[in-house]
Amino acid sequence: MSQTPQSSPPARRSVLRGTVAASAALALPAVGAAPALALSGRPRAAWGVQTGDVTATSGLVWVRSDRPARMIVETSATGSFRRARRWDGPLLGPGTDFTGTTALRGLPAGRQVHYRVTLADPDDYRRTGEAVYGTFRTAPANRRRGVRFLWSGDIAGQGWGINPDIGGYRAYEEMRRLDPDFFLCSGDTVYADGPLVPSVTLPDGRVWRNVVTQEKSKVAETLDEYRGNFRYNLLDENVRRFNAQVPTIVQWDDHEVRNNWYPGQILDDARYTEKDVDVLARRSMRAFAEYFPVSTLSTSGHGTEGRMHRVVRHGPLLDVFVLDMRTYRDANSPNRRADEGEGILGAAQLAWLKRELDRSNAVWKVIAADMPLGLVVPDGSANFEAVAQGDPGAPLGRELQIAELLRHIKHRRITGTVWLTADVHYTSAQHYAPERAAFKDFAPFWEFVSGPLAAGGFPANALDGTFGPDRVFVRAPQRANVSPMESPQYFGEVDIDGDSGELTVRLRAEGGTVLFAKTLQPGRVGQ
Repeated sequence: MSQTPQSSPPARRSVLRGTVAASAALALPAVGAAPALALSGRPRAAWGVQTGDVTATSGLVWVRSDRPARMIVETSATGSFRRARRWDGPLLGPGTDFTGTTALRGLPAGRQVHYRVTLADPDDYRRTGEAVYGTFRTAPANRRRGVRFLWSGDIAGQGWGINPDIGGYRAYEEMRRLDPDFFLCSGDTVYADGPLVPSVTLPDGRVWRNVVTQEKSKVAETLDEYRGNFRYNLLDENVRRFNAQVPTIVQWDDHEVRNNWYPGQILDDARYTEKDVDVLARRSMRAFAEYFPVSTLSTSGHGTEGRMHRVVRHGPLLDVFVLDMRTYRDANSPNRRADEGEGILGAAQLAWLKRELDRSNAVWKVIAADMPLGLVVPDGSANFEAVAQGDPGAPLGRELQIAELLRHIKHRRITGTVWLTADVHYTSAQHYAPERAAFKDFAPFWEFVSGPLAAGGFPANALDGTFGPDRVFVRAPQRANVSPMESPQYFGEVDIDGDSGELTVRLRAEGGTVLFAKTLQPGRVGQ
């Protein structure tokens, strides 16, 4: 998103007034507070549990303690935990903000796995806190069971945070009740550049009330401030309940660091004392790795290792190719170069993606992009943030990398590619076809957009004709930054039938309405 919050950071006293009642109601420790180190206490996992990057035989389990503790995970085929299997996890300490992830391997395919996390005093393993419970399904070993998952993005953006008056992030509870196999979070998982104020008066006179924490009262710059932004969403009971039941595949976009950022950028923003965006990005990536279970990221307590882009294999029906369209991009510009440069993916990631698509035997290859392809997303008056720049002619700038990828998919006859994204804060379906395009050396494909999940809504973006998009469906507000009290939040559903192999996409609005549905046939290079 190119839009930035319009409100100024509130005074500290007003922040604390707005925080106390809401935080108490959530029955969680004060966000950002120093961990209690009393020897008489027992470790507490008040922030819930979550799982990530679950495959047929593996998965990651995450927890946060309120003090130093040893993480212990037990898994079982039943909720009774008879014949439980034990996994000794890491020691949780201040180097990782008391968070930790334990890798589970050798799990049974296509089964419901029950797990519980216990935190033990590192000096006396007999002293343990109350166990926290969760469950997830592993991917199937064969295709008959089918796969169903949800996706969306954009959480706590544009000044709209956790509002206790409307029940917090209600869409999470609605998604949980659909009981998907997993949730694909398509970026903007937090708005580290979007401070919250205790209340906002809406155009119709109603008042929106935010839970506000110290870290959410200014733009994030320090590691602790980024950590506080990732903790913020866990204050919401709907999120914690959802995390305990639904595994997540997560990626990042710009607002995890700062609006529309790119590597090498030096900020001209008075809100920031740290102007080097690369420094901010390293701090954010470390906090991201601490607060989300991601199979290709790890943190040693001194820094972050690994990468965001990866393939998560979900049985014979589905591979999810998680892109990172932020870390390796070139600078935002008018985006009309005749040469490729680093593009939107960088040369190494593009080569990786082509190689992994070649290797995939899955019926469907979902390409999880944190930005859309043919929607024009501006960055100021002259520059552009995403792939497209509004010139409907031959590929230029970042479009050159996408043209190379689409050409590769066609010539290697790679079947079943579908693009999913969020970012633009509305929901839509675009069909791309060479007969409508200036660049014609590709096979037709679909791109589906959903979001926001808990942020402001915005009008639909213009289309760029280079790859021939046809906007088959769109639902978007008519004005900018419409609050979640005025417009429903959006998420998408993908349902792959085990018998026929058909993939059905449903674009959903909060409240249970299916706005649009499209069924795609398996085994085709283009749809």
